[in-house]
Amino acid sequence: MAVKMRLTRMGDKKSPFYRVVVIDSHKARDGQYVDLVGTYDPLNDQVHLDAEKAKKWVACGVQPTETVRSLLVRENIIEATKVHKA
Repeated sequence: MAVKMRLTRMGDKKSPFYRVVVIDSHKARDGQYVDLVGTYDPLNDQVHLDAEKAKKWVACGVQPTETVRSLLVRENIIEATKVHKA
């Protein structure tokens, strides 16, 4: 099972709000997820992440998407050079 850390969309039309989740890569974007790691509000540019959960999942081999990787780097949860592309 390929597991990824990615965004799932919430919110209304033209007011997006995202959850950062750990999910099987074959599931739909808004499908059932394994774990909720945090939230991201692009309109207010606010990120709320559980650093311990994020570090645990990355250590277990979960690959974050490009957007989630940039959020993790921005919040100083992972280093930019430490993560490698698959």
